[in-house]
Amino acid sequence: QIVYAHDIPAEFPEDVLQEADSIPDHVTEEEMAGREDITDQKLVTIDGESSKDLDDAVTAWKLPNGNFHLGVHIADVSHYVKEGSLLDQEAFKRGTSVYLTDRVIPMLPRRLSNGICSLNEGVLRLCMSCEMEIDQEGNVIKHRIHPSVMKSTARMTYTAVNQILEAHDDKTRDEYAELVPMFETMGALHKILYKHRKRR
Repeated sequence: QIVYAHDIPAEFPEDVLQEADSIPDHVTEEEMAGREDITDQKLVTIDGESSKDLDDAVTAWKLPNGNFHLGVHIADVSHYVKEGSLLDQEAFKRGTSVYLTDRVIPMLPRRLSNGICSLNEGVLRLCMSCEMEIDQEGNVIKHRIHPSVMKSTARMTYTAVNQILEAHDDKTRDEYAELVPMFETMGALHKILYKHRKRR
């Protein structure tokens, strides 16, 4: 009813789907040229259980000077959706993905939104990265934005991260033992940034 009442375009035109099908479903050697390789970093996506389009990944660690390194890595959709292309025009028309209680009507065909533009666990993906140094007061004292190639270490959920940080659930902490120290660093940085926001 909602789809019909608001005339939400639930289907993609055939020529748009064909354009999407012409895009490789994996990162090629040529595409990696000129991008910073950050595949050695522990990067995680954190989304709801049912999410299929995982568009951002994060990492954090403490620096020797006591500050924090925070990395936010966003799927580089613009590498695949070129300005003026059929995909771009269709996405412009839609404006956004539409989230209903039982489904998502995506802005881009699923081959892109759930595939090459989704930071799925264990596969190479192209990103735009913002790497920041944040001090103990929550000030971003340095930042750098650059194209990168990454590989997600784990597909995390809000539930699992809360089990680790809030509930201190032994089973979940054991399952993600390798990542627990990073989540604790993120938790500490969250508190600092939250205080900083409150002060502002």
